[in-house]
Amino acid sequence: MFQIRIHGRGGQGVVSAAEMLSLAAFEEGRHAQAFPSFGSERMGAPVTSFCRVRDTPIRSREPVAQPDCVIIQDPTLLHHVDLFQGLSPSGYILMNSTRGFDELGLAEFVQGFPPGHCHVIPATDLARKHVGRAVPNVPLIAAFAAATGLVKLESVIAAILEKFPGKTGDANAAAATAAFQLVNKQMEATNVEAN
Repeated sequence: MFQIRIHGRGGQGVVSAAEMLSLAAFEEGRHAQAFPSFGSERMGAPVTSFCRVRDTPIRSREPVAQPDCVIIQDPTLLHHVDLFQGLSPSGYILMNSTRGFDELGLAEFVQGFPPGHCHVIPATDLARKHVGRAVPNVPLIAAFAAATGLVKLESVIAAILEKFPGKTGDANAAAATAAFQLVNKQMEATNVEAN
């Protein structure tokens, strides 16, 4: 079973991100579940959502304590929440930011992960450019698809179009495609450095 924990703030589409990831997994014939965990339910408050993907039925219903991937939609949470608690040493980190891990003070921490498992994506900027709104969830789930290979971009786009039909869905699909391509470029650069 692959477990994902998504951290963000109210209004950033944290819950929708988990839902779309589970829809993408369903699209590929897998079993999936998505659910949120709210503190105070208000705009800007920290929100966590969870997604599990497996090839067989999922019976677990508790929050994800030992994620295989952590998706961080808001880097300001770095100083307020233990975002990496329980993260597998071979796990993935996807961070929404225009600053690199060095500038975020995480360079030493991410060095312990396998090459290509940690990515910074300007998801808010991509969303603004393609969708016209600062909602980083869609670019980050596409980045997840590129980094992990757990779901295909086509499945992510199908989930996006199901959630957001029409022009909004098309704009989100464009943001997703841009994020997917960006992470693929980052991974190619990582592979070149490794060789």
